[in-house]
Amino acid sequence: MSGQSRPAAPALVSLLLLLWHEAAAIEVPLDPKIQQDLKQPPTIIKQSVKDYIVDPRDNIIIECEAKGNPVPVFSWRRNGKFFNIGKDPRVTMRKRSGTLEIGFRSGGRPEDYEGEYQCFATNDFGTALSNKILLRVSKAPLWPKEVLEPEVVTEGSSLVLPCNPPPGLPPPFTFWMDSGMNPIPQDERVSKGLNGDLYFSNVLVQDAQTDYSCNARFLFTHTIQQKNPFTLRVQTKEPFNDTSYNASDPWGGRKVAESTPTFLSPSGTESAKMVLRDEQLLLECIAAGLPTPTIKWFKKGGELPLRKVKFENFNKILKIINVSEEDAGEYVCMANNHLGSIRHSIFVQVKAAPYWLDKPTDLVLAPDENGRLVCRANGNPKPNIQWLLNGLPIESALPSTNRQVLGDTIIFRSVQIGSSGVYQCNASNEHGYLLANAFVSVLDMSPRMLGPKNQVIKVIKNKRTFLDCPFFGSPLPELRWFKNGQGSGLDGGQYRVYINGTLEIKRALAEDEGTYTCVASNILGKAENQVRLEVKDRTRIVGAPQHQSSIRGTTARLVCQVTSDPSLAVTVTWTKDDKPVHLGWRLKKDEESLTIPNVNEGDEGLYTCTVKSEIDQDSASARLTVLEEASLHPSVSSALPPDRPDPPMDLDVSDPAARSVRLTWIPGNDHRSLVTEFLVQFEEDRWEPGRWQDLATYPGELNSVILQLAPFVNYQFRVIAINSVGQSQPSRPSPRYKTSGAPPDAIPRGLRGWGSKKDNMEISWEPLLDLERNGPNLHYHVWWRRKDSGEPWNNVTTADSKHVVQSTETYVPYEIKIQARNEFGSGPESNVITGYSGEDKPTTAPTDLRVSKVDSTKANIHWKPVDLTSVHGEFKEYRLYYWRESSLVPGLSVSKEKKTKGFYSTVAEPSAILSDLVPFSKYKMFMVVANSRYEGPPSNTLEITTKEGVPDAPRFFKINRRTLDTIYLEWDKPVEPNGILIGYRLKYQTVNGSRLSPPHLDTFPPNVTDFAVRLPDRSTRYKFFLSALTQVGAGEVFAEESPHFANEEDFTDATGLVVPGLEIWNLTVEPNSNYANVSWRHNFPAGSSEFVLEFTLDSDKTMKVVPVKQQPPITVADLIAGATYHLRVYSHELNSVSSKTFTFKTKPAYIDQVDIATQGWFIGLMCAIALIILILLIVCFIKRSRGGKYPVRDKKDLPLDPVDQKDQDGSFDYHSDEDNKPLQGSQTSLDGIVKESDDSLVDYGEGGDGQFNEDGSFIGQYTVKKDKDETEGNESSEATSPVNAIYSLA
Repeated sequence: MSGQSRPAAPALVSLLLLLWHEAAAIEVPLDPKIQQDLKQPPTIIKQSVKDYIVDPRDNIIIECEAKGNPVPVFSWRRNGKFFNIGKDPRVTMRKRSGTLEIGFRSGGRPEDYEGEYQCFATNDFGTALSNKILLRVSKAPLWPKEVLEPEVVTEGSSLVLPCNPPPGLPPPFTFWMDSGMNPIPQDERVSKGLNGDLYFSNVLVQDAQTDYSCNARFLFTHTIQQKNPFTLRVQTKEPFNDTSYNASDPWGGRKVAESTPTFLSPSGTESAKMVLRDEQLLLECIAAGLPTPTIKWFKKGGELPLRKVKFENFNKILKIINVSEEDAGEYVCMANNHLGSIRHSIFVQVKAAPYWLDKPTDLVLAPDENGRLVCRANGNPKPNIQWLLNGLPIESALPSTNRQVLGDTIIFRSVQIGSSGVYQCNASNEHGYLLANAFVSVLDMSPRMLGPKNQVIKVIKNKRTFLDCPFFGSPLPELRWFKNGQGSGLDGGQYRVYINGTLEIKRALAEDEGTYTCVASNILGKAENQVRLEVKDRTRIVGAPQHQSSIRGTTARLVCQVTSDPSLAVTVTWTKDDKPVHLGWRLKKDEESLTIPNVNEGDEGLYTCTVKSEIDQDSASARLTVLEEASLHPSVSSALPPDRPDPPMDLDVSDPAARSVRLTWIPGNDHRSLVTEFLVQFEEDRWEPGRWQDLATYPGELNSVILQLAPFVNYQFRVIAINSVGQSQPSRPSPRYKTSGAPPDAIPRGLRGWGSKKDNMEISWEPLLDLERNGPNLHYHVWWRRKDSGEPWNNVTTADSKHVVQSTETYVPYEIKIQARNEFGSGPESNVITGYSGEDKPTTAPTDLRVSKVDSTKANIHWKPVDLTSVHGEFKEYRLYYWRESSLVPGLSVSKEKKTKGFYSTVAEPSAILSDLVPFSKYKMFMVVANSRYEGPPSNTLEITTKEGVPDAPRFFKINRRTLDTIYLEWDKPVEPNGILIGYRLKYQTVNGSRLSPPHLDTFPPNVTDFAVRLPDRSTRYKFFLSALTQVGAGEVFAEESPHFANEEDFTDATGLVVPGLEIWNLTVEPNSNYANVSWRHNFPAGSSEFVLEFTLDSDKTMKVVPVKQQPPITVADLIAGATYHLRVYSHELNSVSSKTFTFKTKPAYIDQVDIATQGWFIGLMCAIALIILILLIVCFIKRSRGGKYPVRDKKDLPLDPVDQKDQDGSFDYHSDEDNKPLQGSQTSLDGIVKESDDSLVDYGEGGDGQFNEDGSFIGQYTVKKDKDETEGNESSEATSPVNAIYSLA
């Protein structure tokens, strides 16, 4: 039977957890009174470590502390059996604790107490367990005595000196020294291995000049033991001369046979290593050979995790801290010298002791409530989960109908008093175990108030306010708030009650003052507390101090006028530059100001006035500037404000060096504000001549600085002074200073290698900046080679910032480095980076694309992966293309736009979840594999159908109109029904009315999209909640609230429909001809209201309403040009909240030429022009009578040239092609054809063609009319009009 039921267990667990309603666990507050009365099972709070090693010279202390009510009693087991403490005189247990102390003053051996200990803490409600503590005594055994024969070795060959330290607990730390207690020097050739042995890659004659002794240091006993020393004898084929030895030639000129690398440790070509998760991985490769081989490390199939990897012992040890599963794989170490190379593969396997995914936690429940304990752990191999109850296997506990064990979960149903206990979860595998205690406490307690009694809370008017009422009880009490002992509970509108008992008042007003009572009740009783709320006016500064300048020796007065709530005491304090002002015999403070007599330079600064009450504060600041005495500066007759400083002067360069120079200057006048810093700029004439660049800034007290410069630059400098007002003008440039050249200091940035084609690799980098060149003829030396190949470097020198390597294999890694060079030498080499040649199109497609589960919005997809070698590049993702083919809703058209989603997976059986699908739709999809540049061929195309879901919200839902007794509602079907619509559900109820009614619920068939609601009272307001329905259920709710009437203002305050204090003010309009920019201010919370702009045309009283959702300013179009409008702005939700009416007039579209002559301003302008012309004509007569030349053509019969001519007397003749155009007696537009008038101002003076001269004098543009016979046609009998004159002037 049990075998048949196990496969169904996971499904049963899922079904039970889905259908089962679990009560939230009760959180017990830390209130001392609650904790004192609360009965709880034991909890272990302190214990010794699992692997406990002790010093044999000290007493043994095994810790175990626990809490609980009643106080727990403790017992111990040793090696699985009851440990009778009372029978052993050496063992004592601390009072009110389970901690054991084992003393050895009276004799005894610590080794006799080694073993496995476990502590049990028990009270009336259960038993808690500690971990199993393995107690071991530290050991430091002596080194076995042995006679070591001298080690005889041939020069150049390898050698291993074994250490073999005695096995200690914990293992000792080993190191090598000579008989003089000097450490053995270690390098690439000689080094100590992880096992303590000393390895020589090759032996030199000099190695025989010392002896070698392995030492072991034992940490617990702080002792060092020394092994008998090794004597080393080196045989040579040629005589050795000490005087011929040097570091570059250790062989002293003698010939020693070279050898290819071989591995000393580990042996063979491959080995295996197992490491536990979160521990430290140490891999070691030590090679022999002559010359000494170098060691390099690689990881097959991926990069070494550089952020975790460290190389030690001259690259012979690879160290990874905090190992994780992705660190598993094949690691390769390569030993290389010029004779050859060898490799060794180490296959690393990562296992894991159990670690928590979901650790069980204490559970406090009320009677008849449900709950569960979950114990989830992971490891490698998968850990086994075992449940215990009060220290015993749960299978042996008394059966309970209220408890069910389902694998890693225990479900509790309808728990009762007496069901308390401590449950232990033990997760274990071959590498370790985890043990967790979690108690289940069934608690019944009548409600209790935890906060102080009868608090008085003072708040500022219009502020958001919270009234706290902390409470506790089991079962969890229901909490309600009442005001002044009346009403049926506060919740909704401007009140909100939180689950922790806090009452929020969204905007505290004067009428919110009063006594608030919170009542907590459950089946065992009730408790209550009261809070007195007082609403106060805001404390604010109404007369803030102003910035001012005072002449030294005068009196300065800074004003700070304050208003506050009369019932609140306020204090006014002053600070200067954020430090308190010390009031005394000179500085005086009264209720409204700070007086500073006889001001001096020390009084300058920023003064801040701060006014505080017990619940709020306000502050304002002003700067006081002290000026020089007026007697010293007669020009300063009043307090002048500070200004920008004058530019520095007399720049000079001195103390030249290769890369620095001293710059000195004389500061200019600071204009009553100290210079805080100087900005030094430079310009160079080689790369960007004429462009000034910032070099450095220096404190204002300096005027001589050392400038750090770049080589091979011809500099000149300038200085800018800066004070609190701003920057001065730049100084005059300094003399030029040229630095000498040098090799480049910088390494080219952005070095990368990538393939633009499948058979090439582009190596690119950012060229050095101009100031980084350091000399002429800059070029770059680039090296590259196949990674891990050991082949020699290829190189090229180029002046470009790119080099293309051709004929490469597809997607092959390369090592790349670069160096900048100029005529003065070479710069530093860059680090070696890895680049890749080009990618090609993947050749295979994912197969067997299928789905295993489809619901309304997501689908589980599966596919068979491709061989990653067929990707021909860097594997990026499996890319799924999918599109909505159609909707199952009849007649609903859909967009077939293709969408993509990427999935990165390298497992053998990949799967993923495709989400955000539209319910009740047909989808098609296919999958490709992608590298960085290309996509592979598509998989099979799959078609799926999503299930029916709940619909979206209706497309719109609005209140079209409202009469005195009826509200009319209208809506439209959802954009996405997500199924077959079966109707609509409308719920509505009164909001903040004087009479509360239960909510009304109506349903409508799918073809009904309007509804009328009769109002029992015209002051009643409703909030409506509309949702569409399918067979699955109701969809997203669309909420609307009925608006106010404009004439509801008389009763809104009485009914509470309008929240007092909301306003719209400062309505402004910037009109144009056919549009206007409208702006206003308001104090509505963000997003809480829409606004309506109501335009009334003054001419016919027609009204235009513009609803807006965005915040001001707003641009309103389609206005009538030249029309007068009356505008008001009001809230869409609260119609009674409205701005004052603003009247404005749009600009005219064009000038009316007929009516302009009747305008008063125009007539005045014409009179002024006529007077000016008369004066000019008189001046002309006077000049002609004196014989002077006037620049007007006297000869009207002469033809006009196409350009201005110069008369013989030197005067210019002004005319244009338009000079002969006739005047216009009347016209319909500014651009109309001008007709000549038979009445002209030229009748009163001489001259023909004329115009306004450049100096503003009027020359005239009228046909001469001294005789009727002299006119050349175009006569007119039209009456003279002032309009004609002004258009002629134009």
